[in-house]
Amino acid sequence: MSHSHSHDHHGHNHGHQHAHGHGGKNNAKGLTFALIITSSIMVLEFFGGLITNSLALLSDSGHMLSDVAALALSLVAMWFATRPASPSKTYGFFRFEILAALFNGISLFVIAGFICWEAYGRFMEPPTVASGSMMLIAFIGLLANLLSAWSLMRKSDIKNNINVRSAYLHVIGDALGSVGAIVAGLLMWLFDWYIADPIVSVFVALLILKGAWNVIKTTIHVLMEGTPASIDQEQVIQTLMEIDGVIDVHDLHIWTITSGLDSLSCHLKITDQADSQRVLQQAIIRIEERFKIQHITIQVEQSHILHPEFKV
Repeated sequence: MSHSHSHDHHGHNHGHQHAHGHGGKNNAKGLTFALIITSSIMVLEFFGGLITNSLALLSDSGHMLSDVAALALSLVAMWFATRPASPSKTYGFFRFEILAALFNGISLFVIAGFICWEAYGRFMEPPTVASGSMMLIAFIGLLANLLSAWSLMRKSDIKNNINVRSAYLHVIGDALGSVGAIVAGLLMWLFDWYIADPIVSVFVALLILKGAWNVIKTTIHVLMEGTPASIDQEQVIQTLMEIDGVIDVHDLHIWTITSGLDSLSCHLKITDQADSQRVLQQAIIRIEERFKIQHITIQVEQSHILHPEFKV
């Protein structure tokens, strides 16, 4: 046989990768728990901020509002991702998780900008803040945020799932906001230093921006079909070239469908004497073992196969 075009989808293992990559029910459990806690504290901090006249508390509750939306969106994205593929959406709805993470990252930017704008006005004329009540509310908020973060760390895959990680960053941003509000409250209580309130708010906003930028950068890389950060394309080529009979690797593409689910497609040019099916099997095994990619499409070609050169 001179030519083989294989779409290897690894029936059994491919299904396992989905479950493993997304953390399935565990991710949803951690997110649901964090959502309930965050919603409760958001309401407490919002009214607490109004009563105590604290921007640090109000900005933290505003950030929490984005967290509630982020956590809810992450849960919706997970539900979408479980929907089956269809003839018009052959990859199903896995990409929805990446879109949710991108939206979360952008929303963090907007909230940080709003906090800075509000703080600017307060730098000019720092208002009086009921610092004692403010510290108490911020402390309750901090405990709740740490509980949410612990729940996500313990039950969800914050390392590999960008959607869960973006939600986790929202919660960590909240915890920092609560710490900031406590510090500001202490400074105002001890020294009547009311400018501490907007200063702390800006500091929290900058920390929020740092996390948001990382999420946006990662999600855009995925949406641009970028090579996963953990995979070196040169090493993939070298691995395939080591197979006996392979003389060239071209049209190689490696991309991420969603967190924990990578894909690879390429053309392998082999000698006319080589057994195309043996080469194909070797390629599948090596790619899966070395790079943990299970969604693989490989076209094997001998010297007489001609096809137009892909421009990318």
